[in-house]
Amino acid sequence: MENLEKYASLLIDWAIKSLPGFLMAIGVLVVGLWIIKKLSGLLLSTLHKSGFTPEISSFLVTLATIGLKILLLISVAGMVGVNTAAFVGVLAAAGLAVGLALQGSLGNFAAGIVIVTFKPYKINDWIEVKEKFGRVQDIQIFNTIVVTPGNKTLIIPNGEVINGIITNFRKEVISE
Repeated sequence: MENLEKYASLLIDWAIKSLPGFLMAIGVLVVGLWIIKKLSGLLLSTLHKSGFTPEISSFLVTLATIGLKILLLISVAGMVGVNTAAFVGVLAAAGLAVGLALQGSLGNFAAGIVIVTFKPYKINDWIEVKEKFGRVQDIQIFNTIVVTPGNKTLIIPNGEVINGIITNFRKEVISE
């Protein structure tokens, strides 16, 4: 009976010491999730106003939201006493493994962002890329869809587009 009272006393002491930290962590989690939701909405509207396509805007907002939520969870875990160094190490290793596995796709994604940002061509422009000629039908996250004059659909990875010469036949030439 004496051991039971001793453990109950230790449990109560631990709960009294830990309760403020847990309540603070829950508060930070709730407020953090609310802030992330507001930031996601702001980022989405900013991307739409900047001319990003809905697909890319949605993808970037999702990526940013997931990243912010992971940072928030790591912060909250640290507040309640979890050793976050090991957790961050596991996340880094997982990120490296995914990055290596998706190396080509990530290159095409980055190239898609470059295309949308710097706009070497737009939808309905006639372009030639890698000796392929056609009208741009769509610019997607990983690929550019080009329709040839013979009605063939070409799906060209954005990485190949950026790494090659792009001839845009509808782009206005600015003379000095």
